Amino acid sequence: VAVVGAAVSGFHVGLHATAADGLLVEDADVSDNTRQHLASTPEAADDGADWLNPHDNDEQQWRQRYGAGLCIESSRDVVVRRCLARRVQNGLILDRVEGAQVYNNDFSFLSGWGLALWRSSDNVITRNALDFCVRGYSHGVYNRGQDSAGLLLFEQCHRNVIAENSITHGGDGIFGFAGREALGETDADLDLLRRGCNDNLFVGNDCSWAAAHGLELTFSFGNVVEDNLFRGDAICGIWAGYSKDMLIRGNRFLFNGDAGYGVERGGVNIEHGERNVITGNRFEGNAAGVHLWWDEDPHLVGTRWALLNGAACADNALVGNVFERDEVAVHLRHAETTLLADNDMREVGVEIEAVHSPVRTTGRLPTASAGAGRRGGGDRRVPELVVLGESEPIGARVWMWGREWIVMTPWGPWDHDSPLLHRTSAAPDVHAFQLTLLPPGARVLVTGTGVAYALRRRGTELEVFLPPDARGLFPYRVEVRGTDEPLVVEGVLQRLGWNVTVFPWSIDPREDLRAWRAEALADAAVTTTTDRLDLRYAMGGPGDLPLFTDELDAALRPPTAAALGTDRFGTLARAEVPLTVGRWQVTTLSDDGVRVLIDGEPVIDNWTWHGPTTDIGTFDVTSTAPVAITVEHFELDGYATLSVELVALPSPPTTPSPPATSNR
Repeated sequence: VAVVGAAVSGFHVGLHATAADGLLVEDADVSDNTRQHLASTPEAADDGADWLNPHDNDEQQWRQRYGAGLCIESSRDVVVRRCLARRVQNGLILDRVEGAQVYNNDFSFLSGWGLALWRSSDNVITRNALDFCVRGYSHGVYNRGQDSAGLLLFEQCHRNVIAENSITHGGDGIFGFAGREALGETDADLDLLRRGCNDNLFVGNDCSWAAAHGLELTFSFGNVVEDNLFRGDAICGIWAGYSKDMLIRGNRFLFNGDAGYGVERGGVNIEHGERNVITGNRFEGNAAGVHLWWDEDPHLVGTRWALLNGAACADNALVGNVFERDEVAVHLRHAETTLLADNDMREVGVEIEAVHSPVRTTGRLPTASAGAGRRGGGDRRVPELVVLGESEPIGARVWMWGREWIVMTPWGPWDHDSPLLHRTSAAPDVHAFQLTLLPPGARVLVTGTGVAYALRRRGTELEVFLPPDARGLFPYRVEVRGTDEPLVVEGVLQRLGWNVTVFPWSIDPREDLRAWRAEALADAAVTTTTDRLDLRYAMGGPGDLPLFTDELDAALRPPTAAALGTDRFGTLARAEVPLTVGRWQVTTLSDDGVRVLIDGEPVIDNWTWHGPTTDIGTFDVTSTAPVAITVEHFELDGYATLSVELVALPSPPTTPSPPATSNR
């Protein structure tokens, strides 16, 4: 079957083929099909509801949950070329597909995956544009990615050739994972020895400007990563935890890791990896060039996969690399017998930071790479390099230099070609918007009782704000008319007067709530006021927020918020809020536990350890008296956030009385 020149829009899946050996899809436009509305906002941390779940697809969950422009299942020798996808969540899904040729396509500016492979092997994927496939990002605020990626490989995808693709500005550029079955997490009775996403060839790709990792490829064997560019990736260029026998050669790692999470940052990061060879690469300006480590990781180290395949950090080699102006060139932690030889260190901050990590400077490369040729050798089984297509996607969007070009809308990343209404800042009582590429004759309408607004810079900037004497909550709506797609943003301005206390705790609030609350009265607590409860701690703590640090004088009032640290702290916030009579909704985004009480009665109670999670509660206001709102929050470790939003719910429609009846 040949499908040529199709234009399909408005469907859950634009084109769905199964058992279609030899299918040709050429010059198809599958834009404007299914995509999910995003709950994450630019101002607050990412919403956990937006995270994708790529781990299960044996019953076609990807297609059913998320849709796609193109979805091809259980087929061989398929060709997909010169196709286009915009304003859709996923460009192309290949589910149990072998021998496909995918080239010269443009699946960019999508809110999920540009190209997603499930149990798909021996495919050639070359010269595609898979840029700006991202969700869960706000430049300078948070970088989560939410498991979006330009290219996804899940559950034992082997021997694929992935070459000369542009895969920039993604959640991850490339996201590969062995799979739940490969790790023994399903009921399948399998030999788990050397199970993974194995022996794939990644050559000449641009994996720059990712919200998380340029290439994440974990629990896998024998992959070759050569001549790729990793530039400006937020966490690290390559994350390859538990991977083995990998050859990383001739790549460039430039200025990665400026938004890493703790010690996971920089060029190449490998946890519990063995027999990996990192050679002939150039590292420049990274938070760390190469970071190898072993740590206590009982959940994974104790799995059957790890017991069979090993979980040490051992027998890795760094040979013939150039490190220039990296903060740390080589960071080793509990790494066994690492070979370091012939590396050129130029103006680096620290050349080698080795903690309980013996190093050797001579000897043979790890066994799996000894005598390896350009594409492997030894016991490697990677395919030969084949590059199909004539397009040149790498560098075609070179003017979009940096992650700041990732601009998220409620439906996904902006394509920099369509009209845009984008919130650029949000103080409690003033919200600013950018208006871009509006067509002639477009009109901006702002509605909302008690709010004011102003258009500036020839109608390209908009501010919605509260007059000086306004107190309370003021919802508003901004609408742009005269565009092909409606541009609408709703928000709430507020001046509430929250009284906020942050404090370190030693008593687990899940075990003794009363004693935990008492710790908020200790000398170590810090108290301030704010008009909006929006505490984006991220990987930091109270000492990283100007709300707490700007109003305190360390010389006069020790301790300061900085002394609270980044883990095991609590937040108590209280406000007396004038609300109109009717039903109201309170929404929290929290990591970790949160509780909201209205006039002493709980309406939200998620007092657990959890990632960023949205909780919703409702309550009724029956009088004009101010409502007492109390918010309690605790942070255990890692990422942290707390935000609270209030909104009035519309009154239910009045049910008309049934018409009178008679006995006639």
